[in-house]
Amino acid sequence: MDKAATGVLIIAAQRELRRELFDLFDHEELHPVVYSARDLTHARQLLQEQPKLDLAVLVCDGDARHTRQNVETLRQWPSCTATPLLLILTESSGLKPSELPAEVADWLYASQIANELIGRWRRLAHLSAPVVALPTATASPGDRGDYRFAFDEADTEWVVVDPVRERIIESSVAMIRHSGLSLARLSRLPIAELFQFEQADLHKLIGEGSRQWHRCKRLSASGSDSGQANARKVRHQGRDAVAFSFRSDRPAARAEPALDLLTRLFNSGGGDDGVEAAAKLLYDALDLDYFALWSARPEESSAPTQLLQLWRGENQTWPSPGLQSSLRLVLNGQPMLHQGDARRLAAVDPLLEQLALNGFAGLPLLDERRNVLGALLVGTHHPFGNMDILGPTLRIAATRFAHALELKRTREQGRAEGLLDALTGLPNRLLFNDRLDMIIREATRTGECFALLFVDLDRFKTINDTLGHAVGDQVLITATQRLRTSVRASDTVARYAGDEFVVVLRHIVKNEDVLRIAEKIVQVMQAPLRIDDGTELQVTTSIGVSFYPDDADDAETLLKHADEAMYAAKSLGRNNFQIYEVSAEQAQQQNLALKSRLRHAESNGELRVFFQPQVDAKTEDIVGMEALVRWEHPELGYIGPGFFIPLAEETGLIISIGEWVLRAACRLAQEWERKFGLRLRLGVNLSAVQLMQPNFLDVVSSVLQETGLDPGLLEMEITESISIKAAPNLMENLHGLHKLGCRIAIDDFGTGAASLDYLRKLPADRIKIDQSFVRNIGVDPDDEAIVRTTIEMAHRLKRGVVAEGVEIEQHLQFLRNNHCDELQGYLFCRPLPVPTFEKLLSERQRLIATAGD
Repeated sequence: MDKAATGVLIIAAQRELRRELFDLFDHEELHPVVYSARDLTHARQLLQEQPKLDLAVLVCDGDARHTRQNVETLRQWPSCTATPLLLILTESSGLKPSELPAEVADWLYASQIANELIGRWRRLAHLSAPVVALPTATASPGDRGDYRFAFDEADTEWVVVDPVRERIIESSVAMIRHSGLSLARLSRLPIAELFQFEQADLHKLIGEGSRQWHRCKRLSASGSDSGQANARKVRHQGRDAVAFSFRSDRPAARAEPALDLLTRLFNSGGGDDGVEAAAKLLYDALDLDYFALWSARPEESSAPTQLLQLWRGENQTWPSPGLQSSLRLVLNGQPMLHQGDARRLAAVDPLLEQLALNGFAGLPLLDERRNVLGALLVGTHHPFGNMDILGPTLRIAATRFAHALELKRTREQGRAEGLLDALTGLPNRLLFNDRLDMIIREATRTGECFALLFVDLDRFKTINDTLGHAVGDQVLITATQRLRTSVRASDTVARYAGDEFVVVLRHIVKNEDVLRIAEKIVQVMQAPLRIDDGTELQVTTSIGVSFYPDDADDAETLLKHADEAMYAAKSLGRNNFQIYEVSAEQAQQQNLALKSRLRHAESNGELRVFFQPQVDAKTEDIVGMEALVRWEHPELGYIGPGFFIPLAEETGLIISIGEWVLRAACRLAQEWERKFGLRLRLGVNLSAVQLMQPNFLDVVSSVLQETGLDPGLLEMEITESISIKAAPNLMENLHGLHKLGCRIAIDDFGTGAASLDYLRKLPADRIKIDQSFVRNIGVDPDDEAIVRTTIEMAHRLKRGVVAEGVEIEQHLQFLRNNHCDELQGYLFCRPLPVPTFEKLLSERQRLIATAGD
């Protein structure tokens, strides 16, 4: 540092920021003079004939052009010609770190001033040259070469290491902030103490600088954080050095762990136990010091109620809700996010003063009508991490707690208003009818198919009359438990009348899935039931089944048809299920009308392609998508493929419809590949009729050429039930697809009768386990064994495995534990129309860009 230097210049338009900077330098007593100016003109007047400065601090409020002009002006002054220049970026600044002028020695955000300004100045005082990355073949002519700028913009943790002494010689702001280690401590630290690698050899990493990521733990003030680190060679002060980058597994630091956290939050269960589990999950994953969940009823003018509180410190005498100004503000609908300056609120909020929180967030819990239900408050002693990740994570978590609170109140209100059955706790007829109307509206919009089951207990009146109502109540409660365990959590079970129950099975693809569940209910219900006096009863059921939209598209008719089918089951001896069947004449009329309309569906623009993502079982990242066709009938709304595809095959329309779907899906896939560059595999279903066409390979080749889609991204899906004998040229066409570069998947695996030899002959790359087996994971041990065996067999044949119908966390864990490769189902995403799916891809791209490497 120049001995003639005598002071520091501060230029900041905001008075509060200018005073904060002045106080920091003045408190440190580093300089005899601190010049504090509101703009360049004021600074020029203050300096006058000042010969030279130690440091110039410029607060940037404008864009890159405005900042560059100010820097050039400063450099023209004799006192600032060679002075180190430190820039402060505010929230209103339109300037990115990568756009800073070359004359800038260092920079930081305004929110980092209190913790990092003096450390930055001390570092500048001892550095004589910037850290420069080694030239690479990919560097652009405009690259500045300043290693720190490449990392600080992405909020990346990095350190620069002397490869001989293996000690840290420089560290990033993000490393200091996320680790909680001071600059002074990091500067003295051997790299072997900062990183503990699980398998990689540290000395080898320093020698090679290969940039490969390796699992490790990074030292922190509170212990250590797990994550990954890599090493690359750089130039530092004209000498060879090695830069280590670290990416944490903590959800507050990177987007991928944050998405995983949110998935676990929304699958943590319902009720009070689920809320408590979700709270502890958030508390631990984000390394929070304080967590509080409040419930409020503004309409009742009563004090808010604390539902849950977590605190890492000693026992406290907590201030009353009325004294907590931050809580009152949030309950009035005002969110609060303070990355590291929450202490300035201590004067008006005794809670923040008492807990000494620096990072603090308060978010209102809102229902669908934007009414405030309560508040989520979280805080940390250290400043929050990357707010681009932490902010959305907390907002989505608040939505999860709001849903739980709203559901709890709905249930309380339901009991109060007589919407829930007092004995079983199930929705009663009134609430069920309302729910069924809502399901139909949603199904009309999305093209979903579902089934309605009318379940009646056989000869229940005899039990009531002979054994009494108390025993009858026991039977009803047991029947409720057995029904609930026979269906998925996403399905609806209600008590419709005395001994009548109704069940709605959502999101069905094949009617056979429903029949399996109906058969299962019949078997489960007929198991012996032991009452309090030790007597065993056997209670059977009769079940009627109707389908939406095949049997009816309104609630009243759907219930009527299921009821008729139930009485048909009773007339056949009880203890069975029956499907509603229209008369032969009615069925023929309906089919003729639909076939006629289907002939014009393509030309009338009534066909739609939906897409459902397929995700990697380990990372849950999107790796593929399946194209699914829907028919938007002008009068009946969306008609599912399970109904109109058989009609299309009967009439031969499947050939033109299949080609239309293939062309539309490939065109969209190529468009998204150009836009996002994700290399997503596209799955398109094939029917036996298409495979038997002599020009089938020509059609596929023509579509690939027209759309420009890479053949390696196209995967044609054939059902397991297609036999070689039924389609004589099956093998020839499948081998032809491989020659074109396409992939092949066997769909609905497990539902046919394919032998191992048959599977060996088919040139398939992937096997898709049918959802009817996946949905019974955790319910049926036999189906679990089938899934486990299928995965093992496929891997032995060197085939990849995709599991369809993954809907709950239990499915996910089972499939992961058994090494399934990829997953598809409502747990991750339902089939989406084109605009919505494109938004999904765009959001994924944004999150990855935010996370950085």
